[in-house]
Amino acid sequence: MATEYIENHTFDELHVGDTASLAPRRLTMEDIRLFAALSGSGAPSQVANDYASSSGFQAVVGHGLWSGSLIATLIGTELPGPGTLYQRATFNFHQPVQLGDLLTVNVAVKEKHPEHHQLVLECQGTNQNGEAAVTAEVLVVAPTDKIRRRRALLPEVSLTDRARFYEFLERVSDLPAMRTAVVHPCERTALSGAVEAAKANLIIPVLIGPQAKIRSIAEEAGIDISAYELVHVAHSHEAAERAVELARSGKVDTLMKGSLHTDELLRAVLSKDKGLRTERRLSHVFAFDVPTYDRPLLITDAAINIYPTLEDKVDILQNAIDLFHAFESRDPNVAVLSAVETVTPKIPSTIEAAALCKMADRGQIKGAVVDGPLAFDSAISETAARTKAIASPVAGKADILLVPDLEAGNMLAKQLEYLANAEGAGVLLGARMPIILTSRADDVMTRMASCALAVQLAHYQRTSIP
Repeated sequence: MATEYIENHTFDELHVGDTASLAPRRLTMEDIRLFAALSGSGAPSQVANDYASSSGFQAVVGHGLWSGSLIATLIGTELPGPGTLYQRATFNFHQPVQLGDLLTVNVAVKEKHPEHHQLVLECQGTNQNGEAAVTAEVLVVAPTDKIRRRRALLPEVSLTDRARFYEFLERVSDLPAMRTAVVHPCERTALSGAVEAAKANLIIPVLIGPQAKIRSIAEEAGIDISAYELVHVAHSHEAAERAVELARSGKVDTLMKGSLHTDELLRAVLSKDKGLRTERRLSHVFAFDVPTYDRPLLITDAAINIYPTLEDKVDILQNAIDLFHAFESRDPNVAVLSAVETVTPKIPSTIEAAALCKMADRGQIKGAVVDGPLAFDSAISETAARTKAIASPVAGKADILLVPDLEAGNMLAKQLEYLANAEGAGVLLGARMPIILTSRADDVMTRMASCALAVQLAHYQRTSIP
């Protein structure tokens, strides 16, 4: 255990042969991502993937940055400690440091040069097998004055580099792009999101809206839209109607919400005679990347159904399960959320949760492990579930959260986004095709990730569902 204080060793106190060591440190993926962010060597998630596949970056991160930083830490905190000035260092890397390896670092005083208070330090990093991974000879100027200070409590560092969003994009990179009606992209982010998704081969945009306005936005933002079809309509509600018309006739594969209001788009989609309805109820799913959670998290419905009935929730849940299966081969864990874990008539959502679980047991809801009612903490924290003595196959490892109503879902989603640095992509389900439904405030990457969700689901529906 680290001592409360850091105290240096002055030049006069040190002798040739004096040594110090650092407790064994294990190389984790978070270390790699952190060093990638600090060094500017690329997107942390991509660098981590490169490292895991033994690419050339392995030598830079595994040897230079990480093992070198451990040696620097030992010199700067223990021998000689605070007040040390580095002058020169020569490193030799003998073998790769692999993920999960334990590295023990030692430093010894090799030479003393009194004229300038210089020390030559011999350093070595040894792995868990006793093999030398790195050696170094470091020339420093040792402190001459005694320094003793309280050891700082370092904050936990969490990287939010959208690693799972990049995984979404990578997973669909080989799938054919979807011809997509982009409905009223009359705002810079809405237009650039569609264009960037096209550049990533996710969609082939058909831009529907006031032609002059779209061209003006593109020119002001420096966005090249010359390669994309532009369908002129005068107003946003007309853009929604034209987009649905193109979808019904098979001229586009899906729709993407631009800068119009959601209810304008839904009015056209839900039209009984001219819309895109199916027997399923429409519902929205947020796919969240939460830095503090070890898996993607789907939340439904936080955008469309205000106070869904039990019958509505069956469709809402099945829509989310189908989306999960588009990405994963296993059945998801579904937590039906409420305020408590006990079924009580005073809280109607607990009764509906119990009914949904029984419906899943009897095959009325397919392809998932469903449990509820579960409070949010029990759904995502195994520790909380154990403390409450809840025995559940879902508790602590939920993949899908079914919320009681839109108000609860919307607040939960925005809390994750603004307080937990979560990133969420959105898609509308239950229509003839998945619809890319984003918020007007969403940035370009969120729009691209939403496109990736829709592309993957559409591919799954074409190839895997009878």
